[in-house]
Amino acid sequence: MDKLEKCGANYAPLSPITFLNRASKVYANRTSVIYQGTCFTWRETYQRCCALASSLLTLNIVKNDVVSVLAPNIPAMYEMHFAVPMAGAVLNTINARLDSKNIAAILRHSEAKVFFVDCQFVSVAREALLLLVAESSNIPLVIVIDDVDTPTGVRLGELEYEELVRKGNPSNKYLPSEHELDEWDPIALNYTSGTTSEPKGVVYSHRGAYLSTLSLVLGWEMGSEPVYLWTLPMFHCNGWTFTWGIAARGGTNVCLRNTTAHDIYSNISMHKVTHMCCAPIVFNIILQAGPNERRDITTPVQILTGGAPPPAALLEKIEPLGFHVTHAYGLTEATGPALVCEWQTKWNQLPKDKQAKLKARQGISILTLADVDVKDLKTMATVPYDGKTMGEIVLRGSSIMKGYFKDQKATSKAFKDGWFLTGDVGVVHPDGYLEIKDRSKDVIISGGENISSVELESVLYKHPRVLEAAVVAMPHPRWGESPCAFISIRKNSSGKTKDVTEAEIISYCRKNLPRFMIPKKVEFLPELPKNATGKILKNELRAKANDLVIVAENLSNHKSTQVTPQPAPQPQYNNGEQIMAMSRL
Repeated sequence: MDKLEKCGANYAPLSPITFLNRASKVYANRTSVIYQGTCFTWRETYQRCCALASSLLTLNIVKNDVVSVLAPNIPAMYEMHFAVPMAGAVLNTINARLDSKNIAAILRHSEAKVFFVDCQFVSVAREALLLLVAESSNIPLVIVIDDVDTPTGVRLGELEYEELVRKGNPSNKYLPSEHELDEWDPIALNYTSGTTSEPKGVVYSHRGAYLSTLSLVLGWEMGSEPVYLWTLPMFHCNGWTFTWGIAARGGTNVCLRNTTAHDIYSNISMHKVTHMCCAPIVFNIILQAGPNERRDITTPVQILTGGAPPPAALLEKIEPLGFHVTHAYGLTEATGPALVCEWQTKWNQLPKDKQAKLKARQGISILTLADVDVKDLKTMATVPYDGKTMGEIVLRGSSIMKGYFKDQKATSKAFKDGWFLTGDVGVVHPDGYLEIKDRSKDVIISGGENISSVELESVLYKHPRVLEAAVVAMPHPRWGESPCAFISIRKNSSGKTKDVTEAEIISYCRKNLPRFMIPKKVEFLPELPKNATGKILKNELRAKANDLVIVAENLSNHKSTQVTPQPAPQPQYNNGEQIMAMSRL
């Protein structure tokens, strides 16, 4: 066959920013963004993004410069997902629950040239910048995002977000080809949550983000004109790529500054929300809503959940309220969700409890993953499809990260024999659906038996008074490790939580679990520690479990079998010392 050339007519680099260009033409007058009393159309959103990209170029932003942003789910945060890559730069959305030390570390490591800061986070941002000054590190240009709906007049530097939008040129047409874009170019830099180790900078490509977006829209069967409620932080894997996906479907973004029960229910009712994403922790916010906060849900709301395996007991409770749940599994390195539990029609005939167990599975790969498997890492052999044999979940495909920013050693460690190693332990059922059993570090090995903390937690969640549950390994003088359960309790009709005892929980476990899986210790906490995406910080709980062992041993003077605890990790979040305000840098 004659050689056929690639040209402008038959090839264009894949980039999710093209979704906005299309939305501005096809859905020009549809509502794109709703935030409190502010509304934009897709034509207006496109013009605002073009104007912001134009202003960024006047600030000497060049290709592959990093632009950081610290903000909640507000219109500016949404717009920057398009405007920053339109200018050829790389977007770095910072976890809004980090302290000043962690924010400073990200700004330093990413070498951010510009730092957008929402008015709500000026104080912590100022502290982070002062840390950079003390270290003689480069200081990014700081731009405050004032509230578009209710301006506060807060300033940290010389510039403000809306001023940049007003001063920019909205008639400039930004397309990837105009920047000589290679689809392998970076579009985003996202830092891992750091629940188990130092956060690492994960680099996404335009191609990976584009394909992941399409996969999730198709896998979730999202039709045109969805009304999407932003209960998932946009800083988390770029909102699982739905920042770009809602533009692809000509939908409406309902932005929330705070994720409260009142705001969730009122916005669902007011705007006829059709879709939302969240970690399972948001289920409890919905379920715990008071009578004055709830609204009737007249049409089903589709929920895509992930971030932690959703207990079947929670799924059974949330769906009767009007929510239809689809379970996904992913991680930052996979551009968000990589597996989706696609529902099969024949499962509709099963009892509700069995349906809930099926929905709790992680499922099958999204369309743009080349492959997914569960392997024995020693031999790299695939485990049997028996739903019992555990191995590590491995992935490969275009939606996997380019690698870790400035960390070739960690990148090489994550990639093995053409696979990305997730660090998650799972099984494959005979029908080919995967089910996660644990993080590899969270499997409890007690007397030679492997205990899945996820399975134990699922049983605990079925107790009518358990609100949250997490199980970690606790050193044991005889068995090596034993399960330690941390629980928060639902209030009873009298508003009390202290009427549930450790003995009651252990007795309940004896009735529902094999003997070796029964927790040796149950600790009650008002709330379990979590990061901003709803993941329970098990590293903090492991440190508490180690401390419990020390106390028990000191009380019993059992020195002969004393277990030396591991050093307790520093907590991820702290308030930090307040530093005097700076008018400008």
